[in-house]
Amino acid sequence: MKNLLILALSGLFLTACLFGADKGSSSVSSGTVEKVCRLLTDRYGSDAAMSIERGVSQAASLWRAEDGSEKDFETFCQENYVGDPAKKELLFRRLDEQFESLMGHFNKLSLDLKAPLHLDRGEIQPIDLILGQYEPSAHLSDDLFLNKAAFLIVLNFPYYTLTEKSTLGAGWNPLQWGYVRMGERFLARVPAHVNQLISDATTRADNYISGYNIPMGGLVTPKGKTLFPENLRLISHWGLRDELKGRYADPKGLEKQKTIYELMKRIITQEIPSRFIDSKGLRYDPLNNLLYDDKGGKVAFKVGEGAERYERFLEIVQAMKALDAYYPELPTHIARRFEADREIPEVQVEALFTKLLTSPAFAKTAKLIEKRLGRKVEPFDIWYDGFKSRSSLSEELLDKMVAEKFPNTIAFQNHIEKILLTLGFTPEQAAFIAPKIEVDPARGSGHAWGAGMRSEKAHLRTRVPAGGMNYKGFNIAMHELGHNVEQTISLHKVANYSLNGVPNTAFTEALAFVFQARDLDILGMAKKDPKGKDLNALDDYWAACEIAGVALVDMKVWHWAYEHPEATAESLQAETIKIAKEVWNRYYAPVFKVKDQTVLAIYSHMIDGALYLPDYPLGHIIAFQLQSYLEGKPLGPEVERIFSAGRIVPQQWMKNAVGEEISVEPLLKATETALKNQAIR
Repeated sequence: MKNLLILALSGLFLTACLFGADKGSSSVSSGTVEKVCRLLTDRYGSDAAMSIERGVSQAASLWRAEDGSEKDFETFCQENYVGDPAKKELLFRRLDEQFESLMGHFNKLSLDLKAPLHLDRGEIQPIDLILGQYEPSAHLSDDLFLNKAAFLIVLNFPYYTLTEKSTLGAGWNPLQWGYVRMGERFLARVPAHVNQLISDATTRADNYISGYNIPMGGLVTPKGKTLFPENLRLISHWGLRDELKGRYADPKGLEKQKTIYELMKRIITQEIPSRFIDSKGLRYDPLNNLLYDDKGGKVAFKVGEGAERYERFLEIVQAMKALDAYYPELPTHIARRFEADREIPEVQVEALFTKLLTSPAFAKTAKLIEKRLGRKVEPFDIWYDGFKSRSSLSEELLDKMVAEKFPNTIAFQNHIEKILLTLGFTPEQAAFIAPKIEVDPARGSGHAWGAGMRSEKAHLRTRVPAGGMNYKGFNIAMHELGHNVEQTISLHKVANYSLNGVPNTAFTEALAFVFQARDLDILGMAKKDPKGKDLNALDDYWAACEIAGVALVDMKVWHWAYEHPEATAESLQAETIKIAKEVWNRYYAPVFKVKDQTVLAIYSHMIDGALYLPDYPLGHIIAFQLQSYLEGKPLGPEVERIFSAGRIVPQQWMKNAVGEEISVEPLLKATETALKNQAIR
């Protein structure tokens, strides 16, 4: 207890620094803070001194002249500080209930307003864009500071630093964690216009990405040969990547893969003709960057898209930078993403990714892939999919099976309970979870959207073409179902609403990967393979290495954007391509024996995800640890136990879940074992 007290006192200094750094705009003097703390400590005793000082200091840092005088601040604190533990819990329970209503209804409003943009409901109308960009909760923070509710919360449920949470959190019960998460609702005082600016930028980027469909039947080789069905339309990057992955079982797949890869490079450099995107009747040769009409005549175009991809990216960067002034101790989006959102320092995250890519296992796995393919690895083989048990199954066969089973979203909706039972959830769990998920036809590739409150449903969005769901859509739907299951458990099974969710999005990605990896079980196509454990480890490791490089590019581009505030879309484009090549040359070129590849910049998340990509490799790492732990255990009960812990700090969550912190060692060890069993040394 003595050590914990010392740590807490040192953490108090850090917290005071965090909130005191913005004193230039605070209207409360340090003398008033000291006076209020003394008065409250005299009333509630020295045992409450630490909590009082923390709450009063943080509330003072957010108090502005328009909120009242220093005397008003003093009166407010004396009237609203709750020193009695029973009354404090009652206050928390009341706030927790009301915030579920507030945040849940705002979530539903956003869901409804963005539905025309996210769902396949025909052509997007101008009013859809206008309303889709509107953020209903933009004024909530302003309103709650105006009516003093925010100050009451900060005063009684003050903020703890990441260091404190990581050190002290293991001794906190769910109620104490709820107190901490309640206080984090008001880390900063962000004006409504800044929140709306972010909503506008992200909506424009989302809409750009959702509409980026490639008419695959229009792709031709330099000799004019078409390779894909006329009606096949794939979104970038998800659809293109998955089509490329699906061609490993195709005897004639190599030419298709090379064509897709050339197309990806044109998208990254923005040389692709803008009029070809989401078009009909045109033909495009990505190798030579030539466009033809449906009769074979050349169609002239001066440039491709120009820099629109990077204009959308830059808008999001600038929107997120507008928050910087309101977080003096987390003064960049990068810092907030890692320290506040992920609660894992960036240096630790980068070290995990680097360890994956610098392991001798990377080159050894590439050597095994060459052996299995009977050729040298190509850069697009970062998406090699041959370790999966479905790699021997043709895409066409899988498409047919899926279309028959799931002709529409309703069929998938009606099958969720059976899917959960097949995966190992109990009948009671399946009956509880399934009705709380609604399946919608996605305009884009698909996504999951949580319920926000217990009276609403989580939403699973997946693309369903005419003629029924195809295998790619089903595979994505299984991934999104994993998200929905997490969202449902971590909303309904946590101890309080403030604790709902997971430590960060990497953890929901982890469960999504677990579900996605078991898609063939649902189709009745899974095979018992004595080498299955080794192949799963190799598949997980190779996928983690691919996305780790993508994440590093994302991280480095954001750093460059902060270092160059004068950046234009054109300079951002040039630097993104440069960084993609640098990361490739450092980690991938020694394995693939070719330099200056740009493919690590293809992911659409880089454009609209605001530094989301690091969550994917983290998700792979966490997923492997989860899968290893879950092996031989009933999936449903364990998933409920693990994910009902809620939003505590990542390392504590992981130790509670599987008995160890987040680490690449289990994945690397399993991969090395698999390579030895494959006689690769």
